[in-house]
Amino acid sequence: MSGLVLKLGPHERVLINGAVIENGDRRSKLAIMTPNANILRLRDAIHPEEANTPVRRVCYVAQLVLSGDADSGDTRQQLLRGIEQLSQVLTDPDSRSLLAQASQAVLAEQHYQVLKCLRSLLPREERLLAAGRA
Repeated sequence: MSGLVLKLGPHERVLINGAVIENGDRRSKLAIMTPNANILRLRDAIHPEEANTPVRRVCYVAQLVLSGDADSGDTRQQLLRGIEQLSQVLTDPDSRSLLAQASQAVLAEQHYQVLKCLRSLLPREERLLAAGRA
């Protein structure tokens, strides 16, 4: 099996190229064979009011492209600028690596990978924000 493989739980929903697809009663795998398909797991979707931290805001922009609510060409500079700003704060090697991967994915218009890399930074951001509040 090649392409992207999604493992879906019972009744899990996913947005593929603008169409909402809901899984049945059992766990299943779904192979996406079309390159560059826009895919967003709805359980992972960030709602507009939840885009309230720097990483979440950049994730939200990538998500808008995947949902079809924004054009990839129109968001390219915004995503690259946001990733650059994050790299000024998240300076550890793991974060830098994820941000570099996200930048490359933006340039390759692989917005699912952009979102995947950026979502990996959310726990780190939460720890930094919690430490700042303490």
